[in-house]
Amino acid sequence: MIFSRLTRAKGTASTMALAIAVATGAMVSSVAFEAPAFAAKKKEKVAYSKAFIAAYQPLQVLLQAEAPDAAAIKAALPPVLAAVENEDDRFATGQAYVAVSQKLNDLSLALQGLELMLASGKVPAENLGIYNFQAGQIAYKYEDYAKARTYLQAALDVGYTENTPETFIAESYFAEDRDAEGLNYLTGVIEARKAAGQPIDEAWIKRGLSIAYNAQMKAEAQKYAALYVREFPGPTSWKDAIAILLNTGGYENPEILDLLRLGRRAGTLTDGRMYMEYVDAADYRRLPGEVVSVVEEGRTKGLLPSDDPYINDTYNQAATRTKADQADMASLMRDARAPNATLRTVMAAADSLLSLGRAAEAEEFYAKASGIAGADTALVLTRLGIAQFDQGKLAEANATFGKVTGIRQPIANLWLIYADEKASGAM
Repeated sequence: MIFSRLTRAKGTASTMALAIAVATGAMVSSVAFEAPAFAAKKKEKVAYSKAFIAAYQPLQVLLQAEAPDAAAIKAALPPVLAAVENEDDRFATGQAYVAVSQKLNDLSLALQGLELMLASGKVPAENLGIYNFQAGQIAYKYEDYAKARTYLQAALDVGYTENTPETFIAESYFAEDRDAEGLNYLTGVIEARKAAGQPIDEAWIKRGLSIAYNAQMKAEAQKYAALYVREFPGPTSWKDAIAILLNTGGYENPEILDLLRLGRRAGTLTDGRMYMEYVDAADYRRLPGEVVSVVEEGRTKGLLPSDDPYINDTYNQAATRTKADQADMASLMRDARAPNATLRTVMAAADSLLSLGRAAEAEEFYAKASGIAGADTALVLTRLGIAQFDQGKLAEANATFGKVTGIRQPIANLWLIYADEKASGAM
């Protein structure tokens, strides 16, 4: 297994007065809260009910005590809530719950307080985003994922984007083992950001790739692998993308060979196992020249041991066959150019030439093979694209890769992305 599930994402604490540091469980020291009785004198538009003010006063005394009695403070909250008669009462009760939550370091009370304030309709428009985000964040912490999604989406709906509420929404689905829904949501967020020209968080793509891979969602894993290398090209993303396709594609040696050819060109063959897989996929009996060059490269990097009997025997046999193939190449090319040349002869010439690094000549024969009845079109087009790529004919290569369908399409798509990056200088 290449990937393991990442640590669940956690938000960072806001600097606003009402912020709740969910990640650490710490509480902020100050709250924008005024005692209702005092506030009523200052603000004409605030109309606390008499019953509420009477119920609140004992709580206010307890909160202001030098040595607060936690049990008494907590016991004083329900009577305050029960006395609520209007939305001003409700908003102030929510403030009281948040104040007590900080006093007692109890996030569950903070969530109740935020919910009361939001339900009152009295939260200033400029604070709706952060209040909803905090409510969603705390609900997420307490694993009430449906509630978390409701508040986090409400935060997004009013334009709140700090601390990436989308991350929590996606993670809420993953936490419930609803991976397909979570990936669908995450994909939508990424696509919307791309369409709007906004930056995409690399962690989102890596998370989607990890989830899809671990959930054995082949199509999604391959989709995220391609997205990863397109948006964040580099040795790590390319190594992961190629490994994902190797592990999810259900490929045979011909497909594995063309994937590892890409890995070699992208510089992602970083362990002896991958070199050995390459050697086996190329097969010294079919493409001895390529086997020789791959073994020599692996040895130079110190990834293939020089005293391994299997490697040495394979290398020696490949080297002997390479000399014979080179001696016969002119004859093979002449036969392949004949008007009545069989598909087998034409492909033998094309494959041998590509493996020997003679890309321009290989292109000629792959192009001819593509028009012969019975050709494996996807295989021929993939290798025609590789021959064009190796010549630096990147636009032509991409046009060819774009025609590949079926099981090889994800492979050709990675080649296409890599050619794009080479053309742009990204790789």
